[in-house]
Amino acid sequence: MAVRVEKVGDVAIVTPEGQFWGGKETDELENIFKELATQGNSKAVLNLAKVDYLNSTALGVLVSAHSNYSKRGGSIKLTNLDKRVKSVFLVTKLTLVFDVCDSNAEALKAFEMAGPAGPGATA
Repeated sequence: MAVRVEKVGDVAIVTPEGQFWGGKETDELENIFKELATQGNSKAVLNLAKVDYLNSTALGVLVSAHSNYSKRGGSIKLTNLDKRVKSVFLVTKLTLVFDVCDSNAEALKAFEMAGPAGPGATA
């Protein structure tokens, strides 16, 4: 299991890979979002193209990260959800919580159109 993080301007693109059963792979994802928050990141894309399973613990990590970003005036956008993962977000109604985009490019464009985010930002 690996989680890759790359920066495009002020947006962090987080790309996890594999299945998230609530073990060390989920802890790694949680720690990455905590580290990004500590660094002051307020715009993140979670690219789920290589994720084929999320359990309730993993969903809790994502909701917690979303809450942290929202409290700081930021946002996390989900991208590239396969059919099974998307159905989990639909059934749990988390599509009402998260912005879901078809691609990383679409998410980056949405951030660009929204303007600056984070503490002290003005739109």
